[in-house]
Amino acid sequence: MQRQTYIAHGRLASREIRLDAARHQHHGTQVMPFEQLAARLAGGFTQPIDAETLRNAIQRVLPDTNLGELDAIKLLPGMVGATADTLHKVWRTGIDLSSRASDHPRLAAMATLEEAVLAVLPSAMLRPVDLASRALARIHHAPALFGEVQIQGISELSPCWRVLLFALAVKTRVRWNAGPRSVPAWLEGSAVEVVQSEPTTPRVEVVSAANGYHEAIEALRWARELIVSGAAKPFEIAIAAAAPAAYDDEFMALRADANIDLHFVHSIRVVTTRDGQTAAALADILVRGVNQAHLRRLATLLAGAGPFKALPDGWQRVLPPEAPLSSPDAWERLLSSLAAERWPDGIDHAGDLRAIVEMLSGGVAQAEEIGRAFLSGGALRIWRKALLAGSPAVIDVTIDALRQEDACEACVSVAWMPASALAASPRKFVRLLGLTSAGWPRRISEDRLLSDHIIPTAELDPLPVTAADRRDFETILCTTGAQVVLSRPRRDREGRLLGKSPLLRGQPEARYLRRNRRPVHAMSETDRLVARPADFAATQQAASATSCWQDWQRSVVTAHDGLVRPNHPALLAALERVQSASSLAKLLRNPLGFTWTYALGVRAPESAVEALVLDARQSGILLHDLLDHAVRLLEGQGGLAAARPDQITAAIETAAIAVTSRWQNEQAVPPQVVWRRTVEEAKQTALNALLHLEPPLVGQKTYTEVPFGGQAAKSDAAIPWDPMTTVAIADTGFRISGFIDRLDLSGDATKARVIDYKGGRMPSKPVILQGGKELQRCLYAYAVKALLGDGVEIDAAILYPRDTEARHLDAPAEVLEDLAGHLRAARASLLAGHALIGEDNGGDYDDLSFALPANALNGYCPRKIEPARGTLGDAALVWEAL
Repeated sequence: MQRQTYIAHGRLASREIRLDAARHQHHGTQVMPFEQLAARLAGGFTQPIDAETLRNAIQRVLPDTNLGELDAIKLLPGMVGATADTLHKVWRTGIDLSSRASDHPRLAAMATLEEAVLAVLPSAMLRPVDLASRALARIHHAPALFGEVQIQGISELSPCWRVLLFALAVKTRVRWNAGPRSVPAWLEGSAVEVVQSEPTTPRVEVVSAANGYHEAIEALRWARELIVSGAAKPFEIAIAAAAPAAYDDEFMALRADANIDLHFVHSIRVVTTRDGQTAAALADILVRGVNQAHLRRLATLLAGAGPFKALPDGWQRVLPPEAPLSSPDAWERLLSSLAAERWPDGIDHAGDLRAIVEMLSGGVAQAEEIGRAFLSGGALRIWRKALLAGSPAVIDVTIDALRQEDACEACVSVAWMPASALAASPRKFVRLLGLTSAGWPRRISEDRLLSDHIIPTAELDPLPVTAADRRDFETILCTTGAQVVLSRPRRDREGRLLGKSPLLRGQPEARYLRRNRRPVHAMSETDRLVARPADFAATQQAASATSCWQDWQRSVVTAHDGLVRPNHPALLAALERVQSASSLAKLLRNPLGFTWTYALGVRAPESAVEALVLDARQSGILLHDLLDHAVRLLEGQGGLAAARPDQITAAIETAAIAVTSRWQNEQAVPPQVVWRRTVEEAKQTALNALLHLEPPLVGQKTYTEVPFGGQAAKSDAAIPWDPMTTVAIADTGFRISGFIDRLDLSGDATKARVIDYKGGRMPSKPVILQGGKELQRCLYAYAVKALLGDGVEIDAAILYPRDTEARHLDAPAEVLEDLAGHLRAARASLLAGHALIGEDNGGDYDDLSFALPANALNGYCPRKIEPARGTLGDAALVWEAL
């Protein structure tokens, strides 16, 4: 068999040519891209520069190379990718940077960088121009190496290869199999044999879908219809877009639901795999710090591998669910307090967990060592590739952008691909997505490093993306055998209207597809059930959902509103836990929310977007940190009670420096302008709080952030009692713990003043329990009396620093007795199975309102609150308390 060499564009085209050769027993056939042909002809183990090796070389030389005007940005994220893209364009075009270095400082910088990169690349790796030069010197070997050369499915060739192509055609037969495609003008007059054929005339249909997700659904419905009807086999079907990345997430999810072998020709994102998610979880910790949520995610994905192998099964139960554990000090406090009996196997593993936390705290500076310690197999390969592709400081972003080959076989599957790949490897049935005014053709953009005023875009990129998109569209229309469906979305993901692509001019009128239409062939079982209400209504899930919806509309309490069996173990466990003032307030005012949070472990989702300002909770924490630090400074200088205003001001200034520094090191803060203003406001509020001095007690000693009931101390400051002592509210069954904002204690410990800071505005009317919202004063006063003895006289107050006023609690013993009665009633009601809505459900501060029916504040809650009040009985009386 005569030797034949095929030059193909893209992996799919190469695989299909090889498959065809194998089927027809065409021995001696070889398939390669043109750059590989040049490398074979150049000999001496030469090879083209691959993308990964180039990025690695760029990353190695950037820090030590003087780039002139680019020096200020050379270490920024994205510089490696931008440099690789620019060098690829320069090399493909054949531009000699060194000869043009004097034309512009940017060209001199790029020439310097190119020289540095080439110096560290393997000696066998050559630029395209060097490969072509060496290949030309050995052109006489071409007939023996390649035989007849067939260029298949290519519409254009980079300028750097054209001279070699012409020389190759002189030495051996070279056929440019254009088919119905356009032939480049530069081929005229050469020895290359151009073979053309008549264009195909597929049936063209235009459809309009609601959005990109709807387009993907309709595409899979179309593919399944073709397959089940027998009109096409899977390998005859292609779905394509000019920029397929915009649809990848949709197709990845729908592929599993539809159970269709859909091959991603352009590869898949690594984070869609478990190994990718594991690497991403580790990157999240190194970039953002070790906290409980990040550590739990990593441990779950590793499933006991790596350093977690030393920990027993179920070890995560030792982590307190409410503690974020976002700082080394917080982890150390937890680990120091863990006794052996807290661990599932009864053995103390605090040292093993401490070693894990300390190792992860090394951050991105030790990314390579940490990756080797925690990862293995595919996850470790992804980690190493990410370190080569970008800076360790942005490894989380790098991993998110990495891709890997799809395991689904291309030649026997429906293909999802870029339009450029489809143009090189036609299929019989084609559906093109994303035909919007901005999406197809895409717009030309200047190079990121060599903009148009330095090297004209037409010279740097002679094959611009706009022209390529138009050419690919025309090629697909004239090479598809049977059917082409042109699809466009009417709106984007944000709901904005999208214009039609200019490529749709002259095409048939679009068929309008409704999002809720009933398809002839469903994409999946889920699609079938949703499209056929009668079929869905017969399922158990639908019957349950219908029953729930009907119960929500009734003005009575039902099982779907929170009625559960009495003495449910989950409710017993939630009530037996050590409570805080906030958890008891939730029990009194929102029994359903208490159940969700403490019995079922439901938490409000955390926003992945860093806020521009601190929310109310974070602002309160910042204020408390300032006050805690300032008071401890003043106590070391003679005491808060005797401090002068200038001493208080100086203490707050010193505290602000320490606290803001710690915040900036341990967590994300708002932009600097906003952050400075936030700190100034917190300092002023703290000053108001400390300048509001109550009459000093005899020999007064002031404590702040005083732990009780089992809470670990936040600092090494003195504590007036053993914080591990249990504090139980008599005759209620509840144990409490927490931190007292401020405690003033007389020298003989016979008088105590409990002060709780409130960052908001003072209510216009005096409050006692405020319907169950205000529990801190009463509970903290009780805790102080329980820990210091009945002989101490307690004064409990709320201080509003913004208004520089304090509200004192009259008769705290009587208030506690009333509160105890309400707590007993709430406990009995919940144990009776009444996990119902309360006064706080659906409000502005209900962090679990997302779990309620839609628009609950205006529908569900008003409809259910009175029936719930009647069912709760005495447990609802607290809502009327002053």
